[in-house]
Amino acid sequence: MRTTLTIDDGLLRQLRQRALDSGKPFKQVVNETLQAGLRASAATRKPYVCPTFSIGEPRWPVNLDKALALADELEDEEIMARFRKGQ
Repeated sequence: MRTTLTIDDGLLRQLRQRALDSGKPFKQVVNETLQAGLRASAATRKPYVCPTFSIGEPRWPVNLDKALALADELEDEEIMARFRKGQ
C-alpha cells in the first residue's frame, strides 16, 4: 500500500544510512523499523488493572443476594414515610 509520510530530517538520515549499511531497500528498512517499534511498544504495555477496595461488612444483617429486593423495600418505606408526611 502506498502512503505519504512526513519524516523528520534526522530520522530520514538514520533510515537512509541503515538502508545503505544493510544493503536493503529504503522502504524495507522503514517497514522493518515500524514493525519493530510496534512490537516493542506492545511488549512493554502493562495490562490495565482496576483497583478494588473492601467496603467492609454491612452494618445490619442483610442477605446481599437479595439486594434488589432490599432496595425495593427501602424505597417503599421512603415513599410511605413521605405519604404520611403529606408530601
